[in-house]
Amino acid sequence: MNDQQTYSGNIPVIELDDRSRSRFISRTYNHLFCAIAAFTLIEIALFKSGLAEPIARVLLGGSWLLVMGGFMLISWLARSAAHRSTSQLTQYAALAAYVVGQAIIFVPLLYLAESVAPGAIASAAAITFIAFTALTLLVFFTRKDFSFMRGILMWGGIIALVAIIAGAIFGFQLGTFFSVAMVALAGGAILYDTSNVLHHYPEDRYVAASLELFASVALMLWYVLRLLSSRR
Repeated sequence: MNDQQTYSGNIPVIELDDRSRSRFISRTYNHLFCAIAAFTLIEIALFKSGLAEPIARVLLGGSWLLVMGGFMLISWLARSAAHRSTSQLTQYAALAAYVVGQAIIFVPLLYLAESVAPGAIASAAAITFIAFTALTLLVFFTRKDFSFMRGILMWGGIIALVAIIAGAIFGFQLGTFFSVAMVALAGGAILYDTSNVLHHYPEDRYVAASLELFASVALMLWYVLRLLSSRR
């Protein structure tokens, strides 16, 4: 892989010919599935090796605000690199860093779910897959541009972040309704990201597109699993 490769990044995929657009979509979803597979293999390795328990104890025993702040920093750096860097190697490194970061941040939730709600992990994965597939097909069949949702998602994300920080500071629990709202927000993000894949990304940004889709899938999985775990 040539680290010096540069990209034009000027023409949205909607303006490309059918072959180029199909190639971009194929690359995006291939990278998404690879990211999901890598995430799964990392989690399996952490749990099989016994590293999951000490990681979970460290993250749960420390300040969740610091953990969340660190992850948000990694997320911002990875997304910025994937969207802006002209180096293909840097874009892949950003995607890899983001997947590893998600895998680590998921460990406490997976550890608790495995302890208190056996079967919840598989159920959450199945529900997330079905929801993602349905939302993806909706966008592909309707060809609707959901870019108008950007402002809604941004405000929803800000409100959710404020609620999470307030809960961590003041010690109150964010209950079932919050998790349901976050699942809905993640569904909206999947619609928005999938729409961008069809309409707005330039041809050279399939790594960035796959990263955004992976982020939305991970968000949905997190809150579906949180819902299922809390009901057992």
